[in-house]
Amino acid sequence: IPLVTSQLKLGSWFSLDVKGILLFMFSFLLIADFIRNRTPANFPPGPKALPFVGNILSLDTKHPHVCFTKLADVYGNVFSFRLGRQSMVIVSGHKMVKEAIVTQAENFVDRPQNAIFDKFYTEPSGGLFASNGEIWKKQRRFALSTLRTFGLGKNTLELSICEEIRHLQEEIESEKGKPFSPAGLFNNAVSNIVCQLVMGKRFDYSDHEFQMMLKCMSEGVQLEGSIWGQLYDAFPQVMKYLPGPHNKIFSNYNAVKDMLLEEIQKHKKDLDPSNPRDYIDTFLIEMENHNRKQDVGFVEENLVLCCLDLFLAGSETTSKTLQWGLLYLMKHPHIQDKVQEEIDKVVGQSRQPTMADRSNMPYTDAVIHEIQRMGNIVPLNALRMAARDTVLGGYFIPKGTAVMPNLTSVLFDKNEWETPDSFNPKHFLDEDGRFIRKEAFLPFSAGKRACLGEGLARMELFLFFVILFQKFHFSTPDGVELSAEGITGATRAPHPFKIFAKPRFDLKATCEKA
Repeated sequence: IPLVTSQLKLGSWFSLDVKGILLFMFSFLLIADFIRNRTPANFPPGPKALPFVGNILSLDTKHPHVCFTKLADVYGNVFSFRLGRQSMVIVSGHKMVKEAIVTQAENFVDRPQNAIFDKFYTEPSGGLFASNGEIWKKQRRFALSTLRTFGLGKNTLELSICEEIRHLQEEIESEKGKPFSPAGLFNNAVSNIVCQLVMGKRFDYSDHEFQMMLKCMSEGVQLEGSIWGQLYDAFPQVMKYLPGPHNKIFSNYNAVKDMLLEEIQKHKKDLDPSNPRDYIDTFLIEMENHNRKQDVGFVEENLVLCCLDLFLAGSETTSKTLQWGLLYLMKHPHIQDKVQEEIDKVVGQSRQPTMADRSNMPYTDAVIHEIQRMGNIVPLNALRMAARDTVLGGYFIPKGTAVMPNLTSVLFDKNEWETPDSFNPKHFLDEDGRFIRKEAFLPFSAGKRACLGEGLARMELFLFFVILFQKFHFSTPDGVELSAEGITGATRAPHPFKIFAKPRFDLKATCEKA
């Protein structure tokens, strides 16, 4: 009996001791979480955060940009929000977003640490998107200069775009009036233009490797902006050990990196330093000029990342904008008719349009801009980081704080747009029907980190849009109601839909030199 009593006492003591240890550990973690996330005086207000998880349970994971826009109505245009371990400041409204990314551009030009970037951008250089400081400046200048060398803003690139549209047109005609999905075809065509600039060649739409690359990129972009990407960013130390779709972000991007690396090796074999053919060639030559210096980013590992960034920025966004363009003009057939009337008047039925025609087509130009506004392809700008202690909107922003400009709040700002929630090309027209530019039109962001491919995208959108609506009348199958809600990832895409494309004329569609 004494032995049993002794064992019971020992068991009770052990049980109490374990409970005490667990209680101590939990209390310690609570205190550590409180200290780690303690905010300084005059820090932007925001919704009350729970220990460890922050505000992630209250986030609309399907449409975070909508959630942040509503929170701005409660807490103001500069407010704080916490996802797991990471606290950030959300900036909303045209006035305040412009203050952050244009007026205070130097204060908010760098990228903060990000769990997905930390795992994927393994090299210190960080590509074009995730790099900072001198490396970013040199790589951005180099990319812009190289793209201009190979046609950006020139007639030669116009001809290349029109030639690619001819291939797209043939694919549409091959459907012979049957309903088809435009998403894949648009992605093929737009990506091929980037391929010509980066690799110096285009791919047949049936090419297996090309299709695998596009599939991996599209899935990666979608997952990165989904709840799985958000969970990985919020809880990387846990998520990296768990199975789930978030792992496909890295496997998909790594598959694309392998394809790009293979292409780089091919370029190295027949490189002619006196006659570069594309971005890859030019980068390889620059590597030799800089003796492969890591501190300026001219190393092979960074070339792979830069090529990937160019593909992601130059194909996904433009392809999805074209999809939104079809959707909105099929939902508003009277606008489609008016666009085609202007195309027929200015360009005619068979002549190839050029960028010079844009100034004579104010209504079409206004429609394209309104598609970009309502399509809202990049609803949340990529994270920035405060380079030094600063003040924004009257609030103190400490050095190192992550800052996210909410571009949705700019494109739908009630103070800037007459009917912000309606598709209305008149937003970009004056009383006399002339095209007008609007400061709050920021689909490409603004300031030092504005989209690198903005010039290319503008050229593509105009030429694709005009030629397609010059040749075809687009409609939906009877009884189908198109949804403008969209699917939000890192970019925002329409829900899948099918269309009819009816040739407008019996003339053979061509894209010949003007």
